[in-house]
Amino acid sequence: MHTLTSGPHTRVPAFSDLGLHPDLMRAVDELGFEQPTAVQTDTVPLAIAGRDVLACASTGSGKTAAFVLPILQRLRTLQRGTTRALVLVPTRELAAQVVTHFTQLAKHTRVRAAAIYGGVGMSPQEDSLRRGVDVIVATPGRLLDHMQYNYAHLSGIEVLVLDEADRMLDMGFLPAIRRVLQHLPKAERQTLFFSATMPAPIVALSRELLVLPALVNLERKATPAVGITHALYPVESSRKVDLLIDLLHSGEIGNAIVFCRTKHRANRVAEKLTRAGIASERIHGNRSQSQRTSALAGFKRGTYRVLVATDIVARGIDVTSLEHVVNFDVPNDADDYIHRVGRTGRMDATGEAYTLVAPEEELTIRAIERALGRRIERRKVR
Repeated sequence: MHTLTSGPHTRVPAFSDLGLHPDLMRAVDELGFEQPTAVQTDTVPLAIAGRDVLACASTGSGKTAAFVLPILQRLRTLQRGTTRALVLVPTRELAAQVVTHFTQLAKHTRVRAAAIYGGVGMSPQEDSLRRGVDVIVATPGRLLDHMQYNYAHLSGIEVLVLDEADRMLDMGFLPAIRRVLQHLPKAERQTLFFSATMPAPIVALSRELLVLPALVNLERKATPAVGITHALYPVESSRKVDLLIDLLHSGEIGNAIVFCRTKHRANRVAEKLTRAGIASERIHGNRSQSQRTSALAGFKRGTYRVLVATDIVARGIDVTSLEHVVNFDVPNDADDYIHRVGRTGRMDATGEAYTLVAPEEELTIRAIERALGRRIERRKVR
């Protein structure tokens, strides 16, 4: 396996260094992107050159544009009517977000993308597949639903992207991914593989899929974004909701995503916040797709100050200007902690991550601190 690691840059990299077509540069400029992130600087030229890429990249690193831009560069001059790129993602929310990125960056091209995911009707998705939309962004299960029928033509796929591969492993999607792969052409296919962590099954899958890949950022340990302030609040389990309400009423917490371990707990917390006069909504696996979309849109607009969520949104949801992430329940491990708090402090912004720690959760938070290599500040309510 060929290894490419990035050395120190002698000057600040610019998007103009990446070899992008002027149509894409116009979109980049109009979106206000000033300079590429590390994963974009390393990945985009390699992918434009046709290389397979294995990238260790976490949420908030700019990885979506790192594969969207090379795909647009490749497809912009090709004849339309054939689906040529497939992006597999773990969640509906991430699928919708990736399509939004495609739409924004493809503004001055004719390339179009469509999302395929569960929880909504099959018919509009079937229309996209029949039309041969240029790029399909799909969750594996719903894509397999369509693949039972002869209108799902994926024989023209030239580029395959696996995004958040470790998350798909966690969610049990590996068998579904392997079934999807059986329907794709192997000859001359370019594969771009993104994962925040590299557990053994993901390494094995990458070896099956990639041909002489360039390795990007594999030497970097996943760590939270540098702009995030971390703090722990020791509190009895029965007092967590009261403490959260106090922090919100005092102004210590502005707008926030509050992470709970279970759907039931998320419902209960959201209801108590609402009763306390704090505009809140919830998002978890038992909510319909329209309810989840509405909740997220309302949170982004500022209709809701707090979005109470399970880990279904820890990876993939992009909320600009998010001030706080609150771990109502301590996450299971350091990777989950990093992905949760990665909702704030994105793209070098600043934010604050608070964790409410009950006595029975102290052992877990200490294990997270060891994995992070740092002690998190303990605070008491003033």
